[in-house]
Amino acid sequence: MKRYCNFLLSSVCRPEQLTFLWLMASSNTFLDDVRVSPEIIDPHKDEDNVEVIETMSDHIQHSPKSNVAAASNVRELLECPVCLNAMYPPIHQCSNGHTLCSGCKPRVHNRCPTCRHELGNIRCLALEKVAASLELPCKYQSFGCLGIYPYYCKLKHESLCVYRPYNCPYAGSECTIVGDIPYLVTHLKDDHKVDMHNGSTFNHRYVKSNPHEVENATWMLTVFSCFGQYFCLHFEAFQLGMAPVYIAFLRFMGDDSEAKNYSYTLEVGANGRKMVWQGVPRSIRDSHRKVRDSYDGLVIQRNIALFFSGGDRKELKLRVTGRILKER
Repeated sequence: MKRYCNFLLSSVCRPEQLTFLWLMASSNTFLDDVRVSPEIIDPHKDEDNVEVIETMSDHIQHSPKSNVAAASNVRELLECPVCLNAMYPPIHQCSNGHTLCSGCKPRVHNRCPTCRHELGNIRCLALEKVAASLELPCKYQSFGCLGIYPYYCKLKHESLCVYRPYNCPYAGSECTIVGDIPYLVTHLKDDHKVDMHNGSTFNHRYVKSNPHEVENATWMLTVFSCFGQYFCLHFEAFQLGMAPVYIAFLRFMGDDSEAKNYSYTLEVGANGRKMVWQGVPRSIRDSHRKVRDSYDGLVIQRNIALFFSGGDRKELKLRVTGRILKER
């Protein structure tokens, strides 16, 4: 029976996978031996007692280190050789035992990227079961998350982890910088040269010559610091169906759960007429494009914006005032 099991494992596992499974089995066998048949020590042999106890202590102190090394080896085995991401069931393997994730299998046209053999529909069940036994730290540990999660729950946690970094909220370009809020504030100030203001009220003027020629435009982002938090004021021109419009909205530099503690108002007008918007700032977890395309802000049609601008309607001169409020 033992020979049959060894043959079965060798036929579906790579050598490094077999090494890890052998280490785990050896470790478990040793612990079982300690629990089931402990050595009976003669109380009259004090010197032997000390030697045996010290030997046992040395082994127990060193075993966690070997377990950590083994877990690290398994984490490497669980890395897909194509996309380099962690693999989740179903984990596929070729007849030679090389593994890859299910997402990359169609990309390699059902050919093993290591040995070029046909993949077929072989699953590496042994590796899947080993992965189920792992508990790993969140990948955002360096940002403050101290949680330890089962391997198959880790991905879901990380997608919602409150410590995951934020994307740069700058709307003028597709900036790829990520980080925590203090880092992004410094980045916006130093690299994007955005306007930084203290206070909860604002009075901004947006100017654009030849506005009839502008279908899409983004004005410089403005960042406000108040109530110990940071807020981003956006102003953009875009097409709403066939109609050119402008939109102004506020985003909160933090999570959505915190953003709900604040509200804001925006007002634009002239010649005895005005438009007012009141809303809740959206978290920068939502991209500026997502907020814009949901029309969650003060939307102004171009002809009305030019009416508010006065003059001959050939130049946009729109004044937007607003206030940020903290809800009780």
